[in-house]
Amino acid sequence: MIHINEVAKQTKITVRTLRYYDQIGLLTVSSKTEGGHRLYTEEDLKKLQQIQFLKGMGYSLQDINDMLSDPKWNWSNSLKNQLVYIIEEQARLKSIESSLRELINSIAVEGGDDHLAIQKLIRLSLNHKSRLKTFRDSMFSDKEIELWTRLPKMSGEDPDSLEWIALIGQIKRHVNDNPATPKVQSIIRRMQEKQLEDFNDDEEFINKLWDIRKSSVQSEELGLYPIEKEVLDFLERAYEIYISSVQDSSALQGGES
Repeated sequence: MIHINEVAKQTKITVRTLRYYDQIGLLTVSSKTEGGHRLYTEEDLKKLQQIQFLKGMGYSLQDINDMLSDPKWNWSNSLKNQLVYIIEEQARLKSIESSLRELINSIAVEGGDDHLAIQKLIRLSLNHKSRLKTFRDSMFSDKEIELWTRLPKMSGEDPDSLEWIALIGQIKRHVNDNPATPKVQSIIRRMQEKQLEDFNDDEEFINKLWDIRKSSVQSEELGLYPIEKEVLDFLERAYEIYISSVQDSSALQGGES
């Protein structure tokens, strides 16, 4: 016979849990000491291993009790049903993970304004995914749809998405500044670099995307994260200043050569 404290030490299962298993009839002990402490046999330990094994597969304690107490239990059907449940649960948890990342990134874009981020995401969630796809397919060619997949995602954890999110958040913090300031122009320069990296400088696609971005209706129909008009206007002015400075610099270098 093995004392409950020793069983707890060997199995890393708390004494409280072992007592609970006994109380619900899942693992009834074979004997007790004069002081009332539970004692376990080798067979009890084997059953405890089975319980922990099945628990690790996601079965409830009631299910485990039914499985181990019924000699005619259909293990094949039970395991197949459990596999279906686990796959569905994985999909559900993956969806929750995506939503959490989306909210975290949205709050970052909104400079910590969680209320605004939540309201924007609620509005986006009202759009039906099939309708979004239909509208997208009607707007873009096959080549452009491939480029579309490279757009940063609010639920993304990839470095590109996270950098774009950070850049938009920085721009929003400077929206009341002069778009020609070195800080703003530094952000715009990095945006321009990423635009070249991600979209191969496909000017037609970029211009079409920008026109859609400036339309709140079309942006919403495509499921794009809402960005205020004043921010988009600020971005446009800052880009114009950046492009103009690059052209002036090129012209100056050309003249010197």
